[in-house]
Amino acid sequence: MGQLDGKIAIVTGAGRGIGRAIAILFGREGAKVAAISRTRETLDETVKEIEDAGGTAIAIPCDVSRKDEVDAAVAATIEAFGTVHVLVNNAHDRNGQQAPFMETTEAKFQQQFATGLFSTVHFMQACYPHLREHHGKVINFASGAGVLGAYGFTPYAAAKEAIRGVSRVAAREWGEDRINVNIICPTSMTDALKESIEDPAIMEIVSRTPLGIPGDPLREVAPLALFLATPGSDYITGHSFHVDGGNLMDAGR
Repeated sequence: MGQLDGKIAIVTGAGRGIGRAIAILFGREGAKVAAISRTRETLDETVKEIEDAGGTAIAIPCDVSRKDEVDAAVAATIEAFGTVHVLVNNAHDRNGQQAPFMETTEAKFQQQFATGLFSTVHFMQACYPHLREHHGKVINFASGAGVLGAYGFTPYAAAKEAIRGVSRVAAREWGEDRINVNIICPTSMTDALKESIEDPAIMEIVSRTPLGIPGDPLREVAPLALFLATPGSDYITGHSFHVDGGNLMDAGR
């Protein structure tokens, strides 16, 4: 018997990395998963892996920066599965965003807030009636880049800290509905290292990690998301969980 039997979960950014790992684990634990991302091909791979393990999932291509597509994706989930119990907001396009602060443009801020903060807000608002009905769970994703102020990541860090802010407000306002809203902040994950394992900037982050190794999304992040989706976390809300090998133990929370 799975820990998420009978539950319906939306997982954004489910085509690769952390989102894919969470979608697969949720499927293994009995949830029906709406796997959402921009690229159909990678979503189909995620869905196939879930189905091959005996689970149930659907692929919903969606540009999460567009509210109309977010609303359509949630509507498609409701049409297929009837409701939503768990929302995982993992999608965020950070590609091409590294630049010194003085070279950061308004366009880069707009792109980061559209794919990160606004997509998170829009999915939360679209799912709220269903989450309220079931005392649901929201799991949002921020980053150690925002907590530490990672060099060259101004728009990304700003968007991630904004996600933490709106998550805490929602946790307080939605507490009366018994909706739990929590945040996971992963750092030094292998999905970021896959294409650039020898990148000096990436490896420098890993070298500062007390545990000395990069994290694996399926091994380190997905189990925490699973816990936050189950009744075991019913009395936990508004908190940030740092999955970082110890990177942020000395940082202000």
